Amino acid sequence: MDEQWITSVGIDLGTSTMKLIVSRLRLARKSSSLGLPRYEIVERLLHYVSEVCSTPLLSEQEIDVVHVSRWLQEEYRKAEVTLSDIKSGAVIITGETATKQNARQVLHSLADKAGDFVVATAGADLESLLSGKGSGASQRSLQSRGVVCNVDIGGGTANASFFQRGRMIATVTFHVGGKLIRLRPSGEVVYISAAIRPWLLANGYLLEIGQMLSFEYTREIAKQLNRSMLEVLSGDQQSSGRLLIVNEALPEMPHIDEMMISGGVGSMIDVVQPKSLAEMVVYDDIGPILAGTLREEAHPFTFRLVRPEHTARATVIGAGMQSTEISGATIHLASGVLPMKNIPVIRLEDDDIKKTIEFGLQVYDLDACPPFALFIPLMKVVTYENIRRLSESIMTNYRQLVPQCRTLVVVCENDMGKALGQALQLRSSGEMTILCIDQLKVDFGDYLDLGEPIRDTMIPVVVKTLAFQSG
Repeated sequence: MDEQWITSVGIDLGTSTMKLIVSRLRLARKSSSLGLPRYEIVERLLHYVSEVCSTPLLSEQEIDVVHVSRWLQEEYRKAEVTLSDIKSGAVIITGETATKQNARQVLHSLADKAGDFVVATAGADLESLLSGKGSGASQRSLQSRGVVCNVDIGGGTANASFFQRGRMIATVTFHVGGKLIRLRPSGEVVYISAAIRPWLLANGYLLEIGQMLSFEYTREIAKQLNRSMLEVLSGDQQSSGRLLIVNEALPEMPHIDEMMISGGVGSMIDVVQPKSLAEMVVYDDIGPILAGTLREEAHPFTFRLVRPEHTARATVIGAGMQSTEISGATIHLASGVLPMKNIPVIRLEDDDIKKTIEFGLQVYDLDACPPFALFIPLMKVVTYENIRRLSESIMTNYRQLVPQCRTLVVVCENDMGKALGQALQLRSSGEMTILCIDQLKVDFGDYLDLGEPIRDTMIPVVVKTLAFQSG
């Protein structure tokens, strides 16, 4: 069959909201009848989009698993899909929800009830990648000569991702979001996130629970919160916004040419701006006023604000799969290793093995073994000396940076899997389990399912790609 349709689901459980989409993806064969079958997604249809619902919590530290499970079942009923219909997708826990005590339990519960998913508790860096692709920033950077930065602002965090020529080159996350300060309709403060208290104090805002805030005072806090974040993104090393950084600060921010704002706050930027306390606390938080002041605060900076393709659903929109049946003609395979499922891919960049592995460890699960598969893109010239140097660099850096794992998965675009695998095995002194396959083109953000070998010479591979709906 040269064409088929698959059903894909995306689920995003965020700090303040949860949402679901169902997509229909058309896969068409792009290889000749004599070659290995290669399929690409050639059409994406958005079949169903759920309402944006509030994330149910049992407490400030615990997600209501039962409520979420019932919600998922009801959304499947509305979408008229069954568990057997679902062939791919992603379950993503984002923002402060990923830090809840039972986040992992919820993730596995959803996976069990939702089908065969790419399952990942989205850390800040992975969430930035997903939202930057979903907003259209990644695609726009292919058409732009400069750097496109997407800032996805939700209830608890703002994830900034920098894209150049279609690739994410850096990411940084801030404690900036609508739910970090919550208010009653009267203006009474009922919640202040501990994460932003150092920043509040540094800027002279002495907020306490029970305090009554005026519209003007809250607006000033929101303005300064936006300003501080934008100062850091623009390279100001002295800004108090550095107190808002969740992960480690970048030593130097890439120069931003264009910026997109996605997420729940991004979806409110172009609506009528709050002009009173009543209009501001419609969601019992500072989200509307944060959105209302962002464009104003961005005006003095040199970058251009560009409208994203998707805002509130940027992270979840179109999460799907590209299914490919590919077998390496030359492979190196340790016995008993396969099958493997849901292995994320990192791509060797600038021939710097150490930098690539370090970046992969920032994004993916450190406790997983292997934490990722290393993809070696097409090499113009493949010689014995090239393979020797490559194997030495991979083994040295992998052992140093991933000492807890004795399994290494490498994917080559060139037909050199057997030779590189043998070289890696030799340099591992028999202490590592090596899987090296070839004739496969994947990319950062893809996930691999590797089946049991066929006749010991071929491996069926399913490449799962987060496929984002284009506007």
